[in-house]
Amino acid sequence: MTPLVVSSILFGLFLLFIVLRVPVAFALALACLPIFFLEPRLTPILLLQAMFKSYNAFVLLAVPFFLLAANLMNAAGITDRLIRLSRALVGHLPGGLGHVNVVVSMLFAGISGSSTADAAGIGSLIIPQMKKEGFTASFSVAVTACSSVMGVIIPPSILMIVWGGLMSVSIGGLFLAGVVPGILIGLAQMATVYVYARRHGMGMHERATLRELATAGTSAFLALLTPVIIVGGIVGGFFTPTEASVVAAIYALALGLLVYRTLDLKEVGRIFYDTGRFAAIALFCIGTASAFGFILAYFKVPAALVAVVQAMDLGVTEMGLAVAIAFLVIGCFIDAIPAIVILGTVLFPVAQSVGMDPIHFAIIGIVSLAFGLVTPPYGLCLLIACAIGQISIRHAMRDVVILLLPMLGILTLIIFFPSISLWLPRLLMPQFVN
Repeated sequence: MTPLVVSSILFGLFLLFIVLRVPVAFALALACLPIFFLEPRLTPILLLQAMFKSYNAFVLLAVPFFLLAANLMNAAGITDRLIRLSRALVGHLPGGLGHVNVVVSMLFAGISGSSTADAAGIGSLIIPQMKKEGFTASFSVAVTACSSVMGVIIPPSILMIVWGGLMSVSIGGLFLAGVVPGILIGLAQMATVYVYARRHGMGMHERATLRELATAGTSAFLALLTPVIIVGGIVGGFFTPTEASVVAAIYALALGLLVYRTLDLKEVGRIFYDTGRFAAIALFCIGTASAFGFILAYFKVPAALVAVVQAMDLGVTEMGLAVAIAFLVIGCFIDAIPAIVILGTVLFPVAQSVGMDPIHFAIIGIVSLAFGLVTPPYGLCLLIACAIGQISIRHAMRDVVILLLPMLGILTLIIFFPSISLWLPRLLMPQFVN
């Protein structure tokens, strides 16, 4: 079979199963089965072998441990401390709680590495408060959902760990590359909130005193050390990303049990159970997506794409736009991790063929997939925020689009100006940047 025929069968069946509402992990596996029966050199047992091989990766242990750290931070009340600090920093601006929502998401992103934990933990606390301050339910939900995507852009990031492990890209370099784009996206969201507040007549709030700011900063100081420990430890070569995830989980557990004393052993047991359940879903998706990717590689689909791109004579910028569009579209339908396994591994050699830096390619893909967390029909962060705000997705979409447009503008800048993402890695880890 030719690469075109194989791709048509795989993606056609996969989309059909998605339309039939088959879970993504099972849809990926079922789409693979006909190929194993149609190709005499393949047997269905290879499906299981491809899945097992994908699980036999030390770096994937970071996924459950970072999820555990995020859940422990939420349950320990660290989110409350970050909200108090954010309120002291930006709560006096017009639309105060909208800015607080964005800033606390940026701070929590540096701790958790998970956008869904961000949306659930912060949304349950701040959406009701935003409604009381005069924000509409739809705008409150939109700000919460859109700001939560920074959880996988600002380091540490679970997506960056998976990406780096799959494509042998420096995870420390990816962490550094996500800092400036994440801050720019946060500033774009704050600018949108500011315009909204001015148009709706929201005035200035009382500025926090230096004493209040110092108190809030002291309260959140130990939590804010988490990204310093994780990113600093990886970049400094003190431990691997997997070891960093374990350190983050132990540190979060110590804060909750011993320092803040907001957790008890019964609550810890529940957190471990929930983390194991969610991690199993994510890792099962990685297994079936790896089998899907194995078939694409076996029939040389990436090589065929490279030949097509070379014939088109695309440059780095044109390729970056194509990559962004591809990830934005697939991110609307499936979770980011299987999207990385399927599409990322296929497009990686194509991007290399036009001279695109692997870290720049990764940041374009990760930012695009992050935006998929707020776009239907998948839009997991949007679903969580809508459930908390008790409104329908259709009701929230207008305000989501208003916030998403400047975010897409930042993505465009990242594509046209690679130095936005590559400046920090070039400064601190130049050996990993082309």
